[in-house]
Amino acid sequence: MGDEELVTALEELRLAVTKEDFVRAVLSGRRRNMQPEHERIDLRPVQIKDGIQIQVSYSDGRQMTSKNFLVADLPFAQFSQSGYANILVENEGETLSLRISKKGAPLFSRSKNSLTRDLSHDKSKKRLLDASDPFLREVGIADANGVVKPSKIDKYKQVEEFLRLLIPTLNDAIEAGHVRRPTVEAPLRLVDLGCGHAYLTFGAHQYLQAEGIPVSVVGIDVRPNSRDRNNAIAQNLGIQKSIRFLAEEISATSVNEADVAIALHACDTATDDSIAWAVNRGVPLTLFAPCCHHDIQSQIKVAPEPWSMMTRHGIMRERLGDLITDSLRMQLMKLAGYRVEAIEFIGGEHTPRNLMIRAVKTGAPVEKEEVERYQSMISMWGVLPVLAGKLNR
Repeated sequence: MGDEELVTALEELRLAVTKEDFVRAVLSGRRRNMQPEHERIDLRPVQIKDGIQIQVSYSDGRQMTSKNFLVADLPFAQFSQSGYANILVENEGETLSLRISKKGAPLFSRSKNSLTRDLSHDKSKKRLLDASDPFLREVGIADANGVVKPSKIDKYKQVEEFLRLLIPTLNDAIEAGHVRRPTVEAPLRLVDLGCGHAYLTFGAHQYLQAEGIPVSVVGIDVRPNSRDRNNAIAQNLGIQKSIRFLAEEISATSVNEADVAIALHACDTATDDSIAWAVNRGVPLTLFAPCCHHDIQSQIKVAPEPWSMMTRHGIMRERLGDLITDSLRMQLMKLAGYRVEAIEFIGGEHTPRNLMIRAVKTGAPVEKEEVERYQSMISMWGVLPVLAGKLNR
């Protein structure tokens, strides 16, 4: 397919959005050498007092803003040509999908569905985790009546927010071909590094299964008591065939492959161990929420001017050290062929950290300028990130 076929496919998608049986559309992913203004755009029809309009929701990866358009005024052609690699349009009975490859080739397909459209305008924020799910009682987040304990509300929201970021990222990576499409015979392999009490591990397992995604989950934590407790919970829930726990160091775990690697507030250099494990094995999708950072902070002896005006204050020195640490982590991942983003993530009950490193392995060539930026950064600050010594390069 060439330029003419792309134009034809885009026009067919535009016409599908204007039909009376239009259900929804999603534009996501980034075409090579193009940068859409928004990370993702969702469209759906809504019924308001003046009639049916198209609600367009723009996402920057952490929050959405919405605007309604008359069907005749909808700038779908502008959206579709602004640099998105994946465009999905669903009508009642038919799904149209366009994926533009790294080489710019349009791959167009159509399939049947059994969808019906929902015109409700105001949708309450759906809870991703049902508070009555037995796993929440087993891990201690909910009480015997299926009500989230007041002392665990922060943890409950934290796990939900992580999943809220994981699911669309995973779907986009699958549609873009970066993550293989899971099947019952070959389920999605997800590894939680430094899983602890496994709130997130069980949450990811339950939600992915509820979404119809076949999954095989492994939780890794160095403590044998955590392993035994979590395996017992899996046994009680009857899900031991698709989730298991190991008592191993992240850096020396016997697990050697995954489709998705996650880590929630792995302390200090445990985050570096998690990143190194994923990068060295070419894990296609990773989401890491770092915790406390001490490695770079301890290495900063003399700050380059005029930064000393910040580092002379302890709390500001600490926060700057956090930013430098995560910036270097992200750059090292970029140099390993990942597309990397820093996005906002709500803090938990034990830490105020609110940053997540989200990365997809695209295998894009590394530009010389990016290597020079990394070298310049470590030279300027006189530091060497511990992650650099853990990567196979």
